[in-house]
Amino acid sequence: MRRTLLISLLALLTLAPVSVAAARSPVRVGVSDQSPAMFASPYFQQLKVKLTRYFVASDVMQDAAERAKARAFVTAARNAGVSTLLHISTTDLRNNRGKVVSPASYRRNVGRIVAYFRPLGVRDFGAWNEVNHKSQETWNHVGNAVSYFKSLYSAVHRRCPTCAVVGLDVLDQAGVDRYIRSFYARLSRTWRTRLKVVGIHNYSDVNRNRSTGTAKIINTVRRYNRRAKFWFTETGAVASFGASFPFSETRQASRMKNMFSLAGRFRSRGVQRVYQYNFFGVTNAASCSPACPFDAGLIRSDGTPRPVYAVFKAKLAAYSR
Repeated sequence: MRRTLLISLLALLTLAPVSVAAARSPVRVGVSDQSPAMFASPYFQQLKVKLTRYFVASDVMQDAAERAKARAFVTAARNAGVSTLLHISTTDLRNNRGKVVSPASYRRNVGRIVAYFRPLGVRDFGAWNEVNHKSQETWNHVGNAVSYFKSLYSAVHRRCPTCAVVGLDVLDQAGVDRYIRSFYARLSRTWRTRLKVVGIHNYSDVNRNRSTGTAKIINTVRRYNRRAKFWFTETGAVASFGASFPFSETRQASRMKNMFSLAGRFRSRGVQRVYQYNFFGVTNAASCSPACPFDAGLIRSDGTPRPVYAVFKAKLAAYSR
């Protein structure tokens, strides 16, 4: 009797870790920032995440200083065992200030970007960051965004057929469905199939306790390619963002659960990854009241964790890295 009981207890102990692992969501969660110092933070290391994202200006190969920053980040990530999604973006993030990049210039630049960063271990590339927002010159140049996707896809797959390309990356704002329809209308059936990964920035849904923007993006894309996969390439709970979101660490912590619930809700619809942005906070209530800049950091600028960090860490336990 005692021998049988002992064997049963040992079997349960042996199976317990397997059961926990089996219950973990296949959706992978990472953390992004623009500073390589993130990888040295003990709070980042405790998360044990394996994914991050870094965006570079489209002319990064002509800017030695910015290229050095990108190399430092990618190298630090690789040394930490973290894979970087390298996303191309505007040279000027102010609304309506970026200069439109011609398809020919983009094709030349992106060829150099892939040739430089692929040997550094980068396997995931994004054609253009948040194409439908006015901080990006693609917001009213859909044809350029389509051309950028094709050029990046070709440049990446010449060197690495198994690497991933985020061909379309959109913000969950009003009119996003119209932008997506216009984008796909310019793609042949072949290119629609090649657009395997669509990036979603769903800050509005996460911070306004809703899911309509995320659902609209996914439903619209799936009309053109039902096999498309989705990465939340930039998302998170904001501590502050202008007049709409005055600085509040309490509100930020309460909204973080929405990011995870959206990933879980839409997993069966193709959501594969989540990239929390960002890690380092930049503000506090005293420094920027009443209207604070965008800040979705998990830790404060002094390196101490915000309340949202504990929520993120607890929710992360149920997800893959």
